[in-house]
Amino acid sequence: MTNEFAKAEMAAVLDEVQQQFRAIAQVQQQRAELTASATVRKRITVTVNADGTIVETKFGSGIDELSYGEIAKAVTEAAQKATAEVMRKAQELMTPLHDRRARLPKLSDLIVGMPDLSAEMPKAPKVSLAPPNSEERQSVSDNDGAPMEFSNVEVVSRQSATDRGVTDSSW
Repeated sequence: MTNEFAKAEMAAVLDEVQQQFRAIAQVQQQRAELTASATVRKRITVTVNADGTIVETKFGSGIDELSYGEIAKAVTEAAQKATAEVMRKAQELMTPLHDRRARLPKLSDLIVGMPDLSAEMPKAPKVSLAPPNSEERQSVSDNDGAPMEFSNVEVVSRQSATDRGVTDSSW
């Protein structure tokens, strides 16, 4: 009887996973169609696609009253605002998927002794909006300039120069 229960539970999980895949495909299609626009100084409008790529830039009347530097700064600001908006829209699309995924059992719930690795997932750092070579970008570094360190690694010995593997001419 236990085996039949496990089969039924696994079938239910697989059905839910298939539904999740269909929902993901639908959200991916909706996301691909997303755009967002932002206007700065009432003269510069930038539109971006779902990836944050600029797809249109429009200058309104009076643009000639701005210096090149002001135009450049306004275009950058408008692009950043539009990108933030399209990211917000994409996150809104993803919310039902995240909620649905949260209801699914974890692998550690299905397989006895399997550790729950979700707490081990690294968090992405906040990405700077500062221009390259700016003081703000120079002052922010990963781990305060310290190199990444990993504690649970396997040391692999290097092959000698005479053991060239697939590049060996005797092949």
